[in-house]
Amino acid sequence: MSQKKTSPTFTTAVDFDQLFQRVSNWGRWGPGDEKGTLNYLTPEHIRGSAALVRSGRTVSLSLPINTLAGPDNPRPSVHYMVKTHDIRPEHGEPRFAGDFLGSELHGDCRTHVDALCHVAYKGKLYNGKSPASVTSRGATLMDITAYAHGIVGRGVLLDIPRFRKVKWLELGEAVTAEEIEAVERFEGVRLGEGDIFLFRTGHHRRRLELGSWNNGCDGEGQAGLHVNAMVLLHERKVAAFLPDGDGETVPSNVEGVPYPVHALQIASMGMACADSLQFEELVKVCEEENRWTFMVVASPLRLPRGTGSLFNPIAIF
Repeated sequence: MSQKKTSPTFTTAVDFDQLFQRVSNWGRWGPGDEKGTLNYLTPEHIRGSAALVRSGRTVSLSLPINTLAGPDNPRPSVHYMVKTHDIRPEHGEPRFAGDFLGSELHGDCRTHVDALCHVAYKGKLYNGKSPASVTSRGATLMDITAYAHGIVGRGVLLDIPRFRKVKWLELGEAVTAEEIEAVERFEGVRLGEGDIFLFRTGHHRRRLELGSWNNGCDGEGQAGLHVNAMVLLHERKVAAFLPDGDGETVPSNVEGVPYPVHALQIASMGMACADSLQFEELVKVCEEENRWTFMVVASPLRLPRGTGSLFNPIAIF
């Protein structure tokens, strides 16, 4: 098990475009498809994941909604009370309390899932659709309601820091397809068709211990997948990707493409992708249960025209 920092190998723009075509799912499920890789999540896969529920333990994979501004949260969510119990009700008892939440749906401090309309590459959305379908009024194609019935299936946690015997991966480190396979052997698991891939770099643990930082392409960066891992996910027919952080190696290891993993997963593969989960509670339960597979139930909000949604994925053991 290596504890050595892995610097990402560089990928040229030409090689990246070839990779984009290699992992493309355009047309696989027809020209009107809006589910992408969730098509791999069949009723049989969902029934199989239910068989993993043994102890009945549940674990949230979501960050608390963050209302504090910081270098990784420049536009924090807004929460305030619109009604409290000290207001005498006009028509008698009972009394009610209520609140307001205002929030962007994307960002590094919000656990959210991206719709397939969220990312365009070279003038095309997934399946060759036009980015003009997303206007100031929202998306008219492939919005988040395509996932309204949930993302439910077998979750597979690959815990890279545990494999390397470190607290977290260092900023800018890349996890290759070869290391993914090594972690699978270490844990005794294998990503397969219809699986939900939970990818841990220790991003949230680093934030808890060292504080927030600017992890974008204009900041200090973050650890994530190398683009060569997309071939493995494509060939294995993985249904969804749930990382801590956003799954990207930042700074990018691709010429001229600041966020290549998002481009490949969403615009090319049509993969259901989330951002900014936390697995610190999950890893404790995995170690106590001595297993790294479990049922995952994730329910995006049913937001017409939305390019994404806040959500609270749950692991069930």
